[in-house]
Amino acid sequence: MPLPTLNPAPPAGFAALGVPDQLVDVLAARGIQDPSPIQTATLPDALAGRDILGTATTGSGKTLAFALPVVARLADGRRPAQPRRPRALILVPTRELANQVSAVLAPLAAASRLRVATVFGGVGQQPQVRSLAAGVDILVACPGRLTDLIGQGHCRLDAVQITVLDEADHMADLGFLPVVKRLLDQTPAGTQRLLFSATLDREVDVLERRYLVDPVRHRVEAPPGVSTVRHHMFVVAAEEKPTVVAELAAGSGRTLLFTGTKRRARDLAHRLTEAGIPAVDLHGNLSQHVRERNLAAFSAGRVRVLVATDIAARGIHVDGIDLVVHVDPPAEHKTWLHRSGRTARAGAEGSVVTLMSPQQRTDVGKLARRAGIDTVATMIAPGDKQIRDLTGPRVNPVHLVPDSVERPRAGAGRAPATAGRAPGRRSPSLGATAGATSAVELSRTWQPRRRRTAS
Repeated sequence: MPLPTLNPAPPAGFAALGVPDQLVDVLAARGIQDPSPIQTATLPDALAGRDILGTATTGSGKTLAFALPVVARLADGRRPAQPRRPRALILVPTRELANQVSAVLAPLAAASRLRVATVFGGVGQQPQVRSLAAGVDILVACPGRLTDLIGQGHCRLDAVQITVLDEADHMADLGFLPVVKRLLDQTPAGTQRLLFSATLDREVDVLERRYLVDPVRHRVEAPPGVSTVRHHMFVVAAEEKPTVVAELAAGSGRTLLFTGTKRRARDLAHRLTEAGIPAVDLHGNLSQHVRERNLAAFSAGRVRVLVATDIAARGIHVDGIDLVVHVDPPAEHKTWLHRSGRTARAGAEGSVVTLMSPQQRTDVGKLARRAGIDTVATMIAPGDKQIRDLTGPRVNPVHLVPDSVERPRAGAGRAPATAGRAPGRRSPSLGATAGATSAVELSRTWQPRRRRTAS
């Protein structure tokens, strides 16, 4: 009697969506086994060559949703990259996001023997020019620098086979859409285009109508009632706010503090470090080298506190951020949501604290309702239980010098604040230096470089 024929089990995970085996292996080697909802929804259509309009909340895995089809489709029609003529273009709004997209692409492209280059401003262009001249398969670019390089004859977009717009709504917010349109007009008509955005507004709709052909729409939202973000709104007196901020930053977890200006980000990072809470800053006044170094220190866990402007509200992915604090409330509700989205990513849990003065309570309440946040604001003071519940107990008290109090200058006869600092540590003198990092003696492998500038 013949044995019955056994049908093999259907492929699971990414393989079931049509992702090539060699890319599935790359993902598995990095512990990525199960596709996220936006990846499950978009990958089959994107791999089939369809235009895609994908919307999903921040932290949902959109980068892999476009990186996998870009690599798979270029590898399938493998031919040598031509000098100055990339085969795929990924447009992103910020330098940090460009670096992060490139980091996701790198192992996938290496497995398929594809070349990736990154183009953005704030750094010298010659290394980017050399990369383009050598031939690039996938170009990750910010619109401004790419436009400059095209104008100088270092790049052409007439060989692009697939174009991706990442964070399209953020590009609209930054005023990049006219530049983006001019770049898209230089890519060949009829080629595949993937547009990903956290939100859809009127300006993003214009891009869809003008550049996508019969697109497949995929919208993935978090199911109601399963949010892993816990929101807290604290009303705090102005004279007590610095100490409350320090107590929130002094927890054992990884904390991201948002301020409204670059100067406040720099000064707060300095004051926290002086108080024995090593912190680094991230804002537009820093050179690209320092921005990358500070973000790397925070990402690697060499420092647990990052103080940032809204430059970090979009596109920055750091695993394991436990607490986001709006030291200064955001100006509008979309920024609130994107700031808050730096925690509780990919199903993890996290907390968000919004601090406000009594005078700001009404305006912040209106903003919260627009953002869909239903949390009652409560009065808070240093040492309150609500803070300890978020950060855990702290043995040594912390205190920051308020903004309104001038700190003594070096050599003025008073030692800088050293509360909570380990014995033998020197006080940093970095807070007045716009281009310097704010951490002190974080590790033997990462030491901030002290600079002298005019005060």
